[in-house]
Amino acid sequence: MNFARPLAAVSAAFLLGTAVFAQPSQAPATQQPPASSQMTQQQIDEEMLKELRQIRMLLERLTQPQPSAPPQPTTARLTNLTGYMLGRPDAPLTMVEFTDLQCPFCRQYVTTTFDQIKKNWIDTGKLRYISRDFPLDFHPQALNAARAARCAGEQGKFWDMRMTLMRNANLLTPDYITRTAADLKLDTRAFAACTAAGTFDADIHADLVEGARIGISGTPTFVLGRTAPGTLEGPVIVGAMPYAQFDARLKDLLSGSK
Repeated sequence: MNFARPLAAVSAAFLLGTAVFAQPSQAPATQQPPASSQMTQQQIDEEMLKELRQIRMLLERLTQPQPSAPPQPTTARLTNLTGYMLGRPDAPLTMVEFTDLQCPFCRQYVTTTFDQIKKNWIDTGKLRYISRDFPLDFHPQALNAARAARCAGEQGKFWDMRMTLMRNANLLTPDYITRTAADLKLDTRAFAACTAAGTFDADIHADLVEGARIGISGTPTFVLGRTAPGTLEGPVIVGAMPYAQFDARLKDLLSGSK
C-alpha cells in the first residue's frame, strides 16, 4: 500500500498550519482588507483543525489492518468420488485434485510434479487419482476449459484435453481450445455443440460447491486419503508443492500413519 500521498498531504497541512499560525494576528492598517471579508484567528484555527481531522481519518482508514484470508483446510472429507480418474479403482490410496485449467500454479504442478506422481504412484497401482473442476471467476477461460475437457471426455479424450490445456494454461483462448480439439482428432461439430450447450455445467457447479464446502479458495488443492467405499477423508495439500511433499504424505498414509 502506498502512503506517500497521504503523508505528503499531512506534511503540507502542518506546514500550511505553521505558516498561518505564524502570521501576525493583525496586518498593518494600510493592508487590511474590508472587515466583512476577514477571518478571525479562531476561524482559521477551526478550519485547520477540521482539515487535519479529515486527513487523520483518511490515514486511519488506510492503515487499518485488512481482513485476513480464511485459513486453508488441513483435512477434509469428500463423499463424491465418481467421475474421471486415473489408476486402479481398488488402489489403496486416493488423491482428488481440485483444479483450474487456466491457473498458473496448476500449470506449474502438472509440469514439475504430476509426472513423478503418475510414474511412482498411479502407474504402480498404489494411487487412484480423481479430477475435480474448480474454475476461478477471475480466469476468463477457466470455465471454457473445464467444459472442453468434459466434452472431450464424451469422445474418450478427457485426460488428453485436460493435460494439454493445463500444460498450456498461458495460451488459453477459445481458438486454442478449438485447435486442440482438432489436434486430438475429435468430432469437432459434436464437441462445439457440447461446449456451446454447457452440457456439463451442472457437474462443474457441483464440484465448485463441494470444494467450497470443505473450504477451498485456491487451486490446485488436493485431498489425500486411504481408499474407502464412497468417501475420502484425510490431509489437504494446497498449492504446486514439490513431489517430495506429496511422496512423504502418501507414504505416511500407506503405512497407516496420519
